[in-house]
Amino acid sequence: MTNHYDIAIIGAGPGGYVAALKAAAMGASVVVAEAGPVGGTCLNNGCIPSKALLASAELLHRIRHAGDLGVTVAGGVGFDWPKIQARKDSVLAGLRGGIAGLFKARKVTLLPGRATLAGPGRVVVAGKAGPTELTARGVVLAVGSVPARIPGWPTDPERVCTSDESLHWKTLPKRLLIVGGGVIGCEFACMMQAFGVAVTVVELMPRLLPELDESLGTALQASMTKRGVTCRVGAKVAAMALTDGGVKATLGDGQTVEVDRVLVAVGRRPNTADIGLESVGLSTDRGFVRVNDYMETPAKGVYAIGDANGRCLLAHAASAQGVSAVENCLQPDHRRPQTSPVPSCVYTFPEIAAVGLTAQQAKTKGMPIAIGSFSLAHLGKALAVGEADGFVKVIRHRETGHLLGVHAMGHNVTEVIAAAGAVLHQKIKVAELAEIIFAHPTISESIKEAAEDALGMALHAPPRKVLRVAAE
Repeated sequence: MTNHYDIAIIGAGPGGYVAALKAAAMGASVVVAEAGPVGGTCLNNGCIPSKALLASAELLHRIRHAGDLGVTVAGGVGFDWPKIQARKDSVLAGLRGGIAGLFKARKVTLLPGRATLAGPGRVVVAGKAGPTELTARGVVLAVGSVPARIPGWPTDPERVCTSDESLHWKTLPKRLLIVGGGVIGCEFACMMQAFGVAVTVVELMPRLLPELDESLGTALQASMTKRGVTCRVGAKVAAMALTDGGVKATLGDGQTVEVDRVLVAVGRRPNTADIGLESVGLSTDRGFVRVNDYMETPAKGVYAIGDANGRCLLAHAASAQGVSAVENCLQPDHRRPQTSPVPSCVYTFPEIAAVGLTAQQAKTKGMPIAIGSFSLAHLGKALAVGEADGFVKVIRHRETGHLLGVHAMGHNVTEVIAAAGAVLHQKIKVAELAEIIFAHPTISESIKEAAEDALGMALHAPPRKVLRVAAE
């Protein structure tokens, strides 16, 4: 059985399914091959299930501290873990059904099965009923990534887990070791601590969230420690072994940590192995299929988006790249590069969000910068809702005046960061950002305040000198 389509997409995660809907909206015939459930890692084992569980954890924490806002909660406060998991599963099922409905409405063909490239413009999908061969004008690789595991460590997924397993635990451990203090590790630490789990985080780098601005990781560690999470930064897990009751980890300094379960959160690796790349003359760089700004690979008519290309391992980046790939394939005379700034959000307690360059990145690039910051402890809305922990940091190019980056920790900053991303996308100057009128009282006002501080003109904070960082 052979079929021809304008666009063939391998993978139905946030990059693949959005690319399919965009191509179909442009009038193209589209087929999507997916070996697992639609929605990919984000919907099934990542963004959405973790946020559903975090929502319950955050509510539990707020109820326990309701007295701080003068609210009395009678009796003990507890939780029903199976019900929390069932609610999460219901959310996932609803969203998967929504994608299926959108595919049907746009006449996108979904082929269940593992797809491989079989030469230029050719894809073979191994389904339950046998292989299906198809041809396409353009092929989009949206194969995503899988959690990285440590060679030599125990492979029992009941006790040494990745996020794929731990988001769907039927029971909670009493003691949990999280190896890796990046986004996944920190989110899980906050979640599990709220549910009464004794959590230890071990991070090899000198601070948590090493990929983000250093001020964020430092501040988050202080907040997590205050909540009762044990954080070991600059530490290495040298060995790990199963015991009768759980897992024993030996750190580089010889100390041991005994727990019921371990969550390995040391990153993800692209899911590009054995998909037939050699049939179209493609190779990988550390597993990633490298692309240009148009999402084009060196193989004509083959595009790679999302985690597969390694540019930015975030769901919303994959979606944007998917749109760009199909637009550039279907309209070759009107190609557009995908270079928009991509915000990062971390759903810890409190939340963290960032977009643009960090201070360290700007310095590495030789940029002279001025840094402005504003503490939420001075912000009316934050004080009113009892969430005054955090800050916003604005980075300005000292010579051109342009906005380089915004970094924030605090209540609802994952929603607020969209405003920063929008103005950064427009390449405005910090002086222009400082002139924007933000509604009062809102958390978003802190962006304006930090911008004013970067100019040395903050009004709602004690006067101070602007921190100027010269390029070395």
